This record gives sequence, C-alpha cells and structure tokens, in this order.
Amino acid sequence: MSQAKAAQSVIVVGGGIGGLAAALSLARLGISVELLEQAPEIGEIGAGIQLGPNAFAALDALGVGEAARNRAVFTERLLLMDAVDCGEIARIETGDAFRQRFGNPYGVIHRADIHLSILEGVQHSQRIRFKTSTTVTGVEFKGDKVEVIDQRGERHIADAVIGADGVKSVIRQQLVGDPVRVTGHVVYRAVVDVENMPEELQIKAPVVWAGPNCHLVHYPLRGGKQYNLVVTFHSREQEEWGVRDGSKEEVLSYFQGVHPRPHQMLDRPSSWKRWATADREPVANWSSGRVTILGDAAHPMTQYMAQGACMALEDAVTLGEAVKACDFDFLEAFKLYEQIRIPRTARVLWSTREMGRIYHASGVERAVRNSLWVGRTQEQFYDSLQWLYGWQVENCMDLPRLAGTV
Repeated sequence: MSQAKAAQSVIVVGGGIGGLAAALSLARLGISVELLEQAPEIGEIGAGIQLGPNAFAALDALGVGEAARNRAVFTERLLLMDAVDCGEIARIETGDAFRQRFGNPYGVIHRADIHLSILEGVQHSQRIRFKTSTTVTGVEFKGDKVEVIDQRGERHIADAVIGADGVKSVIRQQLVGDPVRVTGHVVYRAVVDVENMPEELQIKAPVVWAGPNCHLVHYPLRGGKQYNLVVTFHSREQEEWGVRDGSKEEVLSYFQGVHPRPHQMLDRPSSWKRWATADREPVANWSSGRVTILGDAAHPMTQYMAQGACMALEDAVTLGEAVKACDFDFLEAFKLYEQIRIPRTARVLWSTREMGRIYHASGVERAVRNSLWVGRTQEQFYDSLQWLYGWQVENCMDLPRLAGTV
C-alpha cells in the first residue's frame, strides 16, 4: 500500500453494530477512522439477536468471529409452530449438516455481547478514534474532502463519510430524503432468567409461535442462563416509530385465542420494552460522491427474518472489499458497494415483509401456510436458504445478474 493510500481518512457516523464493523473493516485496510457517536458512551442496549451463518462469515472477515462465538449460543434447529393448536409447521435442523452446507453455525446472542465482540476489535486498532456525545447535523462536500458538522458547530474533515446512524439517519435524510414506512407492527422485547422460563419451553432453538396477526419468539442467551422473549402484534393504534416502556396489559390484549403453552410466556417478564417498527422502501442509490450509508441507515427492515444485524455486518465487509478492489478510490468504491448491496438487501427486505405475512396468517391463509412445507427435506430447506446463508467474503463481490444476461 502506498503512503498516500495509507494516509486516507474516513468518518463513520454511528457507533452501533454496523458503525463499529465499518470502522474495523476500513481500519484493517490501513485507513484512519474517526467514529462519531451521539451517546455519551459507546455501548449497546436491547435484548437478543440471531446470527445466521452469513453473519459469522462477516465476523470472521473482521477478525472478531472467535470472540462472538465464545459469547453466542449455537442452536440445534429453527422451529416454526402454530400458536393456536401447537402444531409444528416447519423444522430446520442446524447441526452438522447445516454447518457443512453453509460453513458456519446458526447462533443467538445478546445484542450487547455481539456489540462488545466487535468493539474489542475496534479498541485494539490504533487507527480508530472515538468521539462520543457528538450528534451529527449535516454533511458538506468540499472538493475532494467531506466535512461533517455536529451539534456544537464543529467540523470534522475526512476523505469520505459512512453513515451508520440508524433508521432515523441524518446522513440518509440528506442523501435520499425519503420517509420511513411505519409498519403498524409493534414488537415487545424482554429477557427472562432461566429459572423463570417454563421448563417445557427451554429449547435450544429460536422458536416462532405464529398466530393470527401476532407471533411470539423465544431462544436462549448467555449459555442458557437467560431467555430472549419477543412478541409482535398488529397495533390498533396509529403508531409512530420509536421505543418506550411497554405494559403487560397491552400485550395480553393482543394474544387472545393463543394456546396456553406459548401464552404462559407473556406472564414471565417483569418489564418490557416496546418498539413501534418501521422500514423503508428500497432505493436505486444511497451514495453521493464520497458519502454512503450502511445498516439500518441504508435498508432498515423488520425482524421477521432476523437479518438486520447480519445485513449490516455484510455491508461493512463488502464496503471494505470494494475500497480495496477500487484501489482506495472512494468514489468508485462507493458506486461498486451500492451496486452489489442494494439488490441483495432489497431482496432480504421484501422477503422479510412476506415472512411477516406468513407468520401472522389467519383463516384460509393460515391453512395454506401450515401446508407449505409438508414433506420438505432438510436438503430442500438448505437449498432454499442458499442465497441468504451462503454469503461469504469470497463471494461478497459477486455482482447481481441483470435481466437478460446468461
């Protein structure tokens, strides 16, 4: 690498999973990174998340895969159950055959633990410096430089800027200016200790209980000492995107008619956090010159396929690979990055919306859903998931096929 290339600098806006991963990806190329975070400390809140094999492939490419594995619980299967009659709808085994097929396991982990695993890698880098309590208000283009302005009027100058500032991204608003799409679906999340988890539901797997206009999910965290509990329903209110404390009374009001076996989980949490969810329509471009975005800033999606964090990790790795492939020309690298990532993340986003419809089916649609996977073999399940879980750093630069090509 030439001295000129090594001297390049990038500002990353946002210190969440995607922002840390992007900072680490670029720093590993020798680029100096300034990471701006609006919170007073770099950290993460929330409950559990799921990590598909594609996420572990990205974590390995960032050099933090082993740390994440040490904090994750590896699952034995993925289960989709009918919340009305307790019938099994689909089962995907995630043991040896799954790992051989996709090269990595399927895991679940506390959000704070995956964030910490990446943060440790960032902290070991001499090329990344943090600035907390810094809220970005805008970006200005200055020739071959970019200036980021914060709430104090201070200007941060770099060769390029990466917006990883979430669903309400300031960078996205300036580049694209499109509105969020409030889904009307509300998610309640909680973590319960294993002692408070019904023994019959202490299953080493993400279990989805699909009900009419609602569903429940549970899986183990932190070596099985805790369980993550997520419930989702179609709200009767006019929702606005945001997070607040929830109430057990509201949850119970949406889960009438659910079988007692999954319903008993609703009494377990002592407190809930309530998310009114939102996503955005995919766009044809999310970069402008030396500025681009990733993660939720680029493609916020709902939780139905458990791929939000996974896509942010893929973004970060692909961005670094694009910079390297374009010989550190940020203008060309950002064009290549979005050319690769926009079609893939759009497919995941639209698939996620459809999965939400499948989970929440009622009436005839529920009967159709319950018959979709009857007789399907594990190999057939794996074949259908290859496009998603088969992602690796070795193939992350593959361009999507265009219509009419052979």
